[in-house]
Amino acid sequence: MNTQRYQVGAGAQDRVGEHFTIVFAGFYRPWATWIQHRLESHGHRTTLHRWDPPREVPLEAALGDLLLARGRILLVLSDWFFELGPRREDEWNEALRGIVADNVDRFAAVNLTNRALLPATAVLEPADLWGVGAPEAERRLLARLQLPEGPPRRPLPAGPGARYPNDPPAVWGDVPRRNRRFTGRDDLLNQVQEQLMDADRGTAVCVLVGMSGIGKTQMAAEYAHRFSSDYDVVWWVNSDTRGTQRERFGELAPELQLDVGSEPGERIRALREALRRGEPYKNWLIIFDGWDDTDLVDEILPWGQGHVLITSRNRLWDRYGATVDVPGFQRHESTGYLMRRAPRLTAEQADAVASELGDVPIALVQAAAWLGESDMEVADYLRMVRDGDGVGLADHGEYEGIPTSMITSWSILINRLRETQPHAVELLTLCTSFGAGRIPIGLIRVMPPAQLPDSLGWLVSDLPSWTRALDTLVNYSVFTRESRDLRTTQAHEPGPEQESVHMHRLVHDIVARLTSPEERQLHRRIVRRMIAAADPGNPQDSRLWPRYAELLPHLEPSGALGSHDYRVQETVLNLLRYCMHSGEFRTGVELAEQIRTQWSEMFPPEHPRMVELTTQQGNILRAHGLFRAAYELDRECLERLRALPDTDAGSLMTATSCLAADQRFLGQYTEALQMQREVLNTALELLGPDDYTTLLAQHNLGVGLRLLGRYSEAYDIDLETLRARENQLRARHAATLVSGIACARDLRLMGRYGDALARQELGMRLHIQVLGANHPQTLRARHNLLLCQRRAGSPQDLTGAMAGLLEQMEQVHGRRHYATMGLVVDFGNYAREHGDIRQARELIEEGESGFRTLLGPAHPISTGMLSNTGLVLQAAGERAEALTMFESAYAGLAASLGPDHPWVLGCALNAAAGRNFTGRLESAADLSRDTLRRARTALGQDHPFTLSCEVALAADLRALREHEEAEKVEEDALQRLARTLGAQHPHALSARQRSRPYWDFEPYLG
Repeated sequence: MNTQRYQVGAGAQDRVGEHFTIVFAGFYRPWATWIQHRLESHGHRTTLHRWDPPREVPLEAALGDLLLARGRILLVLSDWFFELGPRREDEWNEALRGIVADNVDRFAAVNLTNRALLPATAVLEPADLWGVGAPEAERRLLARLQLPEGPPRRPLPAGPGARYPNDPPAVWGDVPRRNRRFTGRDDLLNQVQEQLMDADRGTAVCVLVGMSGIGKTQMAAEYAHRFSSDYDVVWWVNSDTRGTQRERFGELAPELQLDVGSEPGERIRALREALRRGEPYKNWLIIFDGWDDTDLVDEILPWGQGHVLITSRNRLWDRYGATVDVPGFQRHESTGYLMRRAPRLTAEQADAVASELGDVPIALVQAAAWLGESDMEVADYLRMVRDGDGVGLADHGEYEGIPTSMITSWSILINRLRETQPHAVELLTLCTSFGAGRIPIGLIRVMPPAQLPDSLGWLVSDLPSWTRALDTLVNYSVFTRESRDLRTTQAHEPGPEQESVHMHRLVHDIVARLTSPEERQLHRRIVRRMIAAADPGNPQDSRLWPRYAELLPHLEPSGALGSHDYRVQETVLNLLRYCMHSGEFRTGVELAEQIRTQWSEMFPPEHPRMVELTTQQGNILRAHGLFRAAYELDRECLERLRALPDTDAGSLMTATSCLAADQRFLGQYTEALQMQREVLNTALELLGPDDYTTLLAQHNLGVGLRLLGRYSEAYDIDLETLRARENQLRARHAATLVSGIACARDLRLMGRYGDALARQELGMRLHIQVLGANHPQTLRARHNLLLCQRRAGSPQDLTGAMAGLLEQMEQVHGRRHYATMGLVVDFGNYAREHGDIRQARELIEEGESGFRTLLGPAHPISTGMLSNTGLVLQAAGERAEALTMFESAYAGLAASLGPDHPWVLGCALNAAAGRNFTGRLESAADLSRDTLRRARTALGQDHPFTLSCEVALAADLRALREHEEAEKVEEDALQRLARTLGAQHPHALSARQRSRPYWDFEPYLG
């Protein structure tokens, strides 16, 4: 390294306020902006000038034009700078010895490379900034320009250009290695930067749109490197598949030190919130590469003060942000790239090759690699590309959308490699049996050698051949090596077993077409076995989800979905289970249908594989809110199993349990409870009382009892399950925490509000510690906690907490999911109770419409929602309309659930009030008496709801002037309320103030 020191020249202390034009190649913009930032902080004026003169312009003329700029000219030099054009070395030396030497007082330079510069650059006396820290680099810069050292005259705030280029962003994740052969695109890159910088706050999204192979990914990677000094966080997200995208984006959460678990949905929700707030970093850049499906924008796309850069073939992105069309290379960019990659080419030869390949970057990359590595004459190469001689194109079908010249060019490469590097071709064609994009090719090396044919045994036994083959394909630009950020993976370079490569989808398609059917069949079988060998075998373990996300894109290309191999089939099912446990419901629904299509041709419907598929598919459909589809699938399966004489009891138990779950969601509560009892009895007989499956069946029995309003029975079951799970699993196991929520819910519904609140507060702390604040189960626990706080008479205003939870739930499930809509309704009830009628009306209308669409108008939830609508109407003074809603809800639920269900009794309480307010006093009193009698039987004498019924009856008796009985009933209610809830509880206070009680319907699906 050059260690020379620069002395400040005479008169340096007087040199303040000078103007400098900083001339740089686009590749080194971060250095130019840092130099600008430092000079301006010392009181000088600067102009940035990106310089890449066309090759047709003589170099002396181009350098002479720089002299038209004001002040001094600072050249930011590197070996890359002298490749501009590209131009011959003697042309550079001549220009430096001429125009620069003649104006040496105007020119100065800094050097950013440890490689030897041209000899003639000595005239510039470049200050060497390579490999030194920021303070020393600044000192050398000022000394070279003969400027005074010392503290800055006007320190500039941190921002674009302030970071020293050798200091990387605080977080740098998975960005592809910088392509030192990247060519041109400077205007497009500057356009992208302007789009992002000029966007409104919170909407900085720019999308690079163009055909496959046009260079979008390379542009995005170059942007990340070129403008990295503007950001504290730069994170790359491969978005070829939804699962890969969610996993990779979610991996940023722990890098930002967010306190979250490993579930992708939970990580994404916490991450989007952190990015929105700008904590811990405001200046971030997230790059989504290959994001073509816009369906998941609301779930994934982050907003905030940072920037989002997307590459896509989908032109519909313009509704979400600015789009930049990425065309092919301009001709001078094509020829410049070819001549740098293959220096033996003349300008005329490069022009001919670029013309033949249509200036398509991916075709030029391959051609340049071939011409740079081989000794084939350019004329011979062009003739073969034009004529297709000897490359066997006739056998490879149609090439719609792919230029024939590109197919021919690849054929030339593959045919020549077959002669010189046969292992490289074997590895290349093997990769076409994976999906395009990221390929975990190293997994092949952990396969048992016996599972490989003799001809491919070298893949696991001959590491030098493996390395040579992979290096050859990288050198010929067929692959790029994936560069995982070592700070996020491991402290050493990955070994061959961890290697991954990236294969462009267009290259993947071309090579697949040029692969014989026999080779493809063999290689797909190998890849299927590799996927099975890589299966960790436990899709419930969230620590293994990244591996499953890595394998998922390769199921269909490898033919795994139609495999007859038992281990491969089990891996396919494990990937479906992964979708369920990780919350990838949409992907799981699609995958399950793909599997069913393939397996239906291989197995009869009653085959154990099909039964297991049905179980998993039904679970995912149900979790996704497709209750009717899950029911029809599970019902047909159970009927078929029951019709067979030799079906084993375990399969029947599982199928029955699935159908019972469907019935609960569809409102068939009595039938579901009966089936669930069968499931529990079978589980006890087959597995014993302490088995995980038995405890799950017991928990589901509690759910069924709760839905039927049998709260005390449900509590006994749930408490028993909780204790067993604490013993058999652990207190912090997710299933144990679910039982804790169930017990707290039972206690609340039993009217034991204080006990319910105490239990749920403890459960809430455990959920946050174990699962994280944004896990779906934690959100369910928080929802129950808010309801417990409300019923316990908490003095705090819960509006903010409910609004915040609603925002979280919407991010997790979407606005139309049943869990989110349940909170929408409870929030609406709370708003009405506290006088915000406008918000209450909006929320209750949204909830009623949503549940009716999801469940149908006859479902108990949809019917019960009419009572909430009636309460809003009544609060707004629309009493006749409110009574209609009350009566409809009461009659509908009584018909479906029977007269003694707590939901029916609640609707009756509201209907009696509606009758009273509209002058139907006798009818109101009769209904109140009947409701009180039934409530005492169903819920007990001292249940808060029963006491509300007493208060309501007293009001109706007073309206009929039966004051003596009214006083007696009211006094009994007040005493019991004070004893049960406390004299200062809102219910007790309202009763003393003779406010008419009401009942909120809480939609609960189980």
